[in-house]
Amino acid sequence: MDAVTTLLLACAGLAGGIITAVVGGSSLLIFPVMLAAGLPPILANTSSTVAMTPSSLAAALADRERIPPWNRSFLGLLVVSVLGTVTGSLLLLFTPQAAFMAVVPLLVGAATALFAFSDQIKRAIARRTAGSANGARTHTMVQLSMVAVIAVYGGYFGAAMSVMLLAALALGHEGDFRTINTIKNILSALVGAIAAAIFISQGAVGWPQALAVMVGALFGGYLGGKLVRVLPGGLLRWIVIVVGAGLAIYYAWRYWRV
Repeated sequence: MDAVTTLLLACAGLAGGIITAVVGGSSLLIFPVMLAAGLPPILANTSSTVAMTPSSLAAALADRERIPPWNRSFLGLLVVSVLGTVTGSLLLLFTPQAAFMAVVPLLVGAATALFAFSDQIKRAIARRTAGSANGARTHTMVQLSMVAVIAVYGGYFGAAMSVMLLAALALGHEGDFRTINTIKNILSALVGAIAAAIFISQGAVGWPQALAVMVGALFGGYLGGKLVRVLPGGLLRWIVIVVGAGLAIYYAWRYWRV
């Protein structure tokens, strides 16, 4: 990998780290950059997960005051997240390259749509949890099933997974939005870390590309934390949405045309 490609990957990681800190949705940027660096689709996906995992772990520890107690409800979420992630990650590794390429436009398009409407989803969740004085309820089997399915998706692809987790957690949790968001960050970090461990153990990582993005993402996450008060988050959101929509169309043309 030449110096120019390394620099471009690091810059993409820097931008991804900033986007993660300000609005979220960095996977929609990092995945196509990995493809552009010459990695095949599945390796680009696994390398993106590994590269962004340290940033996810940092986000999970950002609000330690709201980490929930280690009761049966929280442990249940952790267990189904682990099982779902292992399933999704192994499914990705055993998916034929051609089959994965065929679903990439759908995955990118769905993730972009979820990201585009994430504010509406978050407001709906905030309204549902506002003013609740009953504390956390026992999570239902429906919620656990939803989180398990989302974890499978997270291990397989992962873009916009945090929006899905917010919606699922709000269905069975009457805590305040900040607590739900903290749980979401913890589960997202857990999914990313387990998926990354599996991909690393199977040798399914493009290390030069992943490390270049990782270094940029760490600086970007720190910088984004400082700039979040002054950067126009709305502008960054629209950039991610437009890029994501354009990529979904491009991948559909590239992989679906006969």
